[in-house]
Amino acid sequence: MGLAPVSRAQLGDVLKNPMGGGGAAESAAALGGMGGGLSLQSLSSGSVGNVAGLLDFCIKNNYLGASGAASVKDKLMDKLGGPSQASTDTGFTSGARGILQDSHGKTLDLSGSGLKARATEQVCEKVLSQGKSLL
Repeated sequence: MGLAPVSRAQLGDVLKNPMGGGGAAESAAALGGMGGGLSLQSLSSGSVGNVAGLLDFCIKNNYLGASGAASVKDKLMDKLGGPSQASTDTGFTSGARGILQDSHGKTLDLSGSGLKARATEQVCEKVLSQGKSLL
């Protein structure tokens, strides 16, 4: 479940091919091969609010289609007390900025220019899967 504290520069060096030429597979393999336990399989947000915020980020940035992800996000926001309550949740506000926070306080910035689009899309899909499991 833990995320290694990885700098944008490290991710930029590892994820050189965002799309095409095996970029997606290489991106996933690169995430899985990094030291410190960072892998796509181990990515997990530490709160319902953060998952909802990340889904909001992923939808707004076109990493996930709004049709399926929006209903999961809306249901999670209802669990937080609705949109007005969710917007005051620190996990949600971090997630909406693209910051994944695990339950141990480690973070992964999905909005940074060093994290390539395909890898971010894969993380968004993983967060959507986690969101569905929280319903």
